[in-house]
Amino acid sequence: MTLPVCLADIRAAAGAIAGAVLRTPSVAAPALAELAQCEVVLKLETLHPTGSFKERGALNKLLSLDAAQRRAGVIAMSAGNHAQGVARHARRLGIPAIIVMPADTPFTKVEHTEAYGARVLLRGTSLAEARLAADALAQAEGLSFIHPYDDAAIIAGQGTVALELLEDHPELDALIVPVGGGGLISGIAVAAKALKPGITVFGVQAALYAAMAHALGRAGPPPGGTTLAEGIAVLEPGLLTRPIVASLVDDLFLADEAHLERAVARLLDAEKLVVEGAGAAPLAALLGNADRFRGRRVGLVLSGGNIDSRLLASILQRQLVRAGRLVGLRIELSDQPGALARVAGIIGESGGNIVEVHHRRLFQDVPAKLAVVDAVIEMRNRHVDELVAALAAAGFPAGLLSSRALEGS
Repeated sequence: MTLPVCLADIRAAAGAIAGAVLRTPSVAAPALAELAQCEVVLKLETLHPTGSFKERGALNKLLSLDAAQRRAGVIAMSAGNHAQGVARHARRLGIPAIIVMPADTPFTKVEHTEAYGARVLLRGTSLAEARLAADALAQAEGLSFIHPYDDAAIIAGQGTVALELLEDHPELDALIVPVGGGGLISGIAVAAKALKPGITVFGVQAALYAAMAHALGRAGPPPGGTTLAEGIAVLEPGLLTRPIVASLVDDLFLADEAHLERAVARLLDAEKLVVEGAGAAPLAALLGNADRFRGRRVGLVLSGGNIDSRLLASILQRQLVRAGRLVGLRIELSDQPGALARVAGIIGESGGNIVEVHHRRLFQDVPAKLAVVDAVIEMRNRHVDELVAALAAAGFPAGLLSSRALEGS
C-alpha cells in the first residue's frame, strides 16, 4: 500500500522550514524515568513561539502555495494551536489569513490569533459548524483552505519532529505521541519507521475522544464529552491519516481525565514544565501502561503548552488534595470568645497552615451554643490523623470533609 507521505517528503519539509521554525530540544527526564522505571526523553514542542508543534505543518503547507494562491489568501478552521500557527507564518510570508473559530472560543485564544495578524471570524457553536463556514467562505472568495491535519504537506511538516528527536536520541526504541486527527503521529510514524524500522510507535487519545481508535475498529466508544485534552478532542480523524496510523502505529492508548490531570501536574512538579492536557497525554499513557515500557528507552512528544492559567491552578490545587498536603476539616467548637483562637493554635502546633476558614452557626443544624468551622488546611506532612486527634483531645471534634471526587484518581 502506498502511503500519502514518505520520508523524502518529511526531509524536504525539514529543509523548507529550517530557520523559520524552532528546532526544539529533546531532554532526558530522570525524575519521570525513576517513576516509570524506564529511560524517558521529552520532546519539548511547548517551546515554539505559539506554544505548539502546529507551526511545522502550517508553514510547510503555506510554502507549498503558488504565487496566485498566496495573493488570494488562506483560511483555516481552528479553536487554538493550528490557528496561531497559520496566523504567525502567514503574516511572516505576507499572506492574508482568515481564521474561523466557534462562537464560544475563549477570548484569549481569539486575541492571541488576532495578535499574529489574522482576521478572526466567529461562526457556529462547534468546530464542525466552523468548518462548514470556512469551506463556504473559501469557495466564495477563492481562498486556500489550510487543514489542521488531513493534508500531505501538513503531515510532512509534523513529521520533522521525529527527524529531530531521533537525530538527538537515536537510542530510543519507543515513541508515544498524542493523537487527535492524526497529523502529528502520521508524520512521526512515517519518519521514525523509515529511519529505525525496529522502533515502536504508540498513540494516545483522550478516552472521551477515541476517534481514531473508533474509526479503525480498534477500541473506544464514539467520541464526545468535556476533556482536559481539548487539543486532541477530534470527532472525525483524517482520511489521509487513517491508513498511515493503521499501517505504522503499533497501538493506541486511551487516557482518562484523571490520568491526564495527574500528568499535567507531574510534568510541572517533576520537570518544571507547563504542558497542556493534550501535550501531557503521552506521560499519562506511559504511567498508565508502565509494564509495557519498563526498561525501555521512550520518547514522549509534549505537543503543546497552551493551558489556561486558571485551569492549571485548579489542577495543582487538586493534586495537593490527592497528596494529602491540602485537607478540609469540619470542626465543632463552643460558640464563645477564644474558641476559634484555640483551634487555630492547635492547627499551627501540628504543622498546619490555615488557607481558608468558614465559621458557621446557622445552616448546619448546629446547636445554639455550638458552631462549626470548615477549614482548608495546608499540611507540612500527611499526618492529618494526628491533627484530628489533637483537636479531639482539646474538646474540638473534627472530621475530614469529603474529597471522594479525587480519591483513586
